[in-house]
Parts: sequence; C-alpha cells; structure tokens
Amino acid sequence: MIAAGQLIALIDFSTWVRVLTLADYNTRLVVLATTLLGLSAGIVGSFTLLRKRALLGDALSHATLPGIGLAFLIAPIFALNGKSLPVLLAGAAISGSVGMLSILMIRNLTKLKEDAALGIVLSVFFGGGLALLGIAQQTPEGHAAGLESFIYGKTASIISQDAWWIFGAGAASLTVLVLLYKEMKLLCFDDGFAASQGYPAVGLDFVLMALVVLVTIVGLQAVGLVLMIALLVIPAAAARFWTAQLLRMTLVAGLIGGVSCMIGSLISAIVPRLPSGAMIVLTSAVFFLASMLFGVQRGVVIQWWRRRSTRRRIDRRHVLRGVYELAESVSPAGEAESGIWVTTTALMQKRSWSTGRMIAGIKRLQDEGCLRVRQQDVTLTAVGLIEARRLTREHRLWELYLIAHADVATERVDRDAERIEDCLEPVMIEELELLLEHSTIGSRVPTSPHEIEIAPSSTGGQT
Repeated sequence: MIAAGQLIALIDFSTWVRVLTLADYNTRLVVLATTLLGLSAGIVGSFTLLRKRALLGDALSHATLPGIGLAFLIAPIFALNGKSLPVLLAGAAISGSVGMLSILMIRNLTKLKEDAALGIVLSVFFGGGLALLGIAQQTPEGHAAGLESFIYGKTASIISQDAWWIFGAGAASLTVLVLLYKEMKLLCFDDGFAASQGYPAVGLDFVLMALVVLVTIVGLQAVGLVLMIALLVIPAAAARFWTAQLLRMTLVAGLIGGVSCMIGSLISAIVPRLPSGAMIVLTSAVFFLASMLFGVQRGVVIQWWRRRSTRRRIDRRHVLRGVYELAESVSPAGEAESGIWVTTTALMQKRSWSTGRMIAGIKRLQDEGCLRVRQQDVTLTAVGLIEARRLTREHRLWELYLIAHADVATERVDRDAERIEDCLEPVMIEELELLLEHSTIGSRVPTSPHEIEIAPSSTGGQT
C-alpha cells in the first residue's frame, strides 16, 4: 500500500517539475547513468538475441556474483578496501570472464548444447556466489558492505564515477560493434558460412561474450544481476517488431533501452521507495507490449491486418474467377460476357465457402462496381469482366505451367495453382507465356487445361 507521503508526492506539482527538469544533481546523475546503460545494453543485446543467445546475459550476470564475494574477502589481504567499487567490479569481471570461458568450453569440448551450458554455469556460479556472500556477511564489515545491492540493484547509490564507468563501457561496446559490424552481422545470421570464409567464428563469439560481460558488470550497481537480463533481452526483442534490418534494429533497441531506463528512473524519483531497477524493467515491458501489438514489421495488429487484406484479396480473386468460369460454361460463344447471370448457389458449390464469406465477397465487389446483383443472381459488369478475364488468364497460365513443367496431375492442378497464383507478377506472366509457347494468345484467356490434353515438358520439371 502506498503511504500517505507517497500519495502527496504523486500530486505535488513542484516535485514533478523538479524531477522532470532534473533540477537535483543526484536525479541528473541517476537518469544519465541508467539511460546510457539502457542504450548500451539494447545495442549489445540485439546481437546476442540474433545469435540466439538471449539467456547469455543472464548466465554471465549470475557468473559475476562469486567474483564480487571473493573480491570483498581477498581485498584486505592486499591492503585494499573491500567495499571499493572498482575492486568489486574487478572481481566481477574476472568471475564473469571465467563463466564465459566455461560456457565456451562446455559447448565446444562436450556434446552438450549451449542451453545446457548456460544452465550449468548460471546455477553453479550463482550458488557459489550466494555461499561466498554468506561468508562475507559473517565478517565484521560484511553486514554493512552493501553487497546485496549487486543482486537487486541500488540505483540511488550511483555516483559520478559509476556514470563514467557506464559511459566508458557503452563507448567501448559501440566502438567494437562498429569496427566489427560486418563480421558480427555474418556471425549472427550464418556462423557456418562465416567460418568457411575464414572468419574466426569462435573469436567473434568470444568478443560478443566479452561485450555482454562488460555491459553486465557496469549495470550491476544500477539494476542488479537479477534484472540485468531484462535490459539485454527486452529492448532487442521489442525492436524486432519494428524492423527486419540489423542496423535499424540495433538503433531502435538502443533507443527503447535508453528511454525505458530514463522513464523508470524518473518514476522512481517521483515516487519514493519505488525501486529503480524494478521500474526500469516494468517500463521496458510496457514498451515490449506496445511493440508486440503495434510494431510495423511484425506486430500483432499489423499481422492481423495483413492476413485480413490477403484473405480479402484472395476472396476477390476467387469470386471474380468463379463468376467468369460459370458464365463461360453457359455462354453460347464459349467465352464469358457481361450480362450473363449466374446463381449464387452455383457459385457456392464451385468455391465451397461459407454463406457469410461468399456474401461479404460479393458485397465488396458490388461496391467496387465489378458485379451486379439481382436477388440470388450475379453478373459481371464491363469493369468486372476485364478484371475477371485477367485473373482467370493468370490462373490458367499457372495451371498450364504446373501441368507442362511440374508434372502435376490435371485433376489436382486447380488447387495447386490457387496456392501460388497470388505471387504471380506481370513479369512472371510474360515468362510463362514464353515457356509454354503461348505467345500467340495475347490477352485472350487460354482454354481451361481441364478440357485439353497437355504433354508433360521434356525438361523434367526444371524451369
């Protein structure tokens, strides 16, 4: 339950203004540091996601915990302050590197798959880290060391030095990825081909893991090792719904990661006692949900709209062709003409559709001016006849092609042609005419192949 003081802070306009304008030094520092962290994690996470190693950051973040505990215990031996952040991060870096090498060794030297290697390293190192932290807590200074902040994060304790660490890690990661962009792109999409072309696939994998370790280490203070995986996965996964190009995906992922961290930090600053790490992750989840629903490339809404448009286009094609073929079958001239009425019952039998789907398709074509409707009968208008003739001609070209060059049986060719005819482009139509030696047809609709005998092509089905 939110305390009364928190409610007052929520409605206090001056608090909102002070936080949103970054008037306080600590607020500016936290927002800047977390935004830089989200930007770096989003960019690096794009490559790990495409490499199908989304859980790599989770395993490596947990692998840093033993190093933190060991650094705290060993530092006094070398006359160092065990609470010093550089000392603790150095231990985390060493431990994370050992975890990274462990994953590579298990994957390359055994028959275990990478998911098993990730699970083993994550569980063993995290268990060892918890044991070491338990020992550290029993030391005289262990209780006040604040080591638990590396597990859950403590954004409010970020200082300027932490911000510079995050900035340096982000700059280093971005520099490496820019210099190795072509190699990393090839590694993510086809590592086998990359190795065959002489690229060091294992070395590139090592570099990618090193970047994950680097970003993870500097993010421990902000969101902790438990939530660090969210910054490496969620922005990159959200960016996939917006674009299919790698460069754009990395930019979008960095933007989503940076904005998520900024908004989460601001919310935590406005509402006291709300953990920044949790708010950052929840904000990232909101961006992911919005991307999943409304992403222009793979969003649920756009996919639904595309399927709906495709289905309507196919229905339009089939209704016009069905009316044309029925009119053709009853025409004295043997060719469909405008003004020949066919019944919707016959059309239903020809297409085997539901009544609602057929009526909807006829209604849309009537609105387009392609069909005229008279009670239970329909006929093609002049515009509809031209369009129906074109669609029927393309369908029969596909049928002729499948029979003559793909050895498809005549009784099956109609359905097979329907599955692929929506991909038929004008250039392909011209090629089919040449292949089938039907160049003399012109724009006339060829005779249905179900009514003629066509010898299979001697090319053996090759085009």
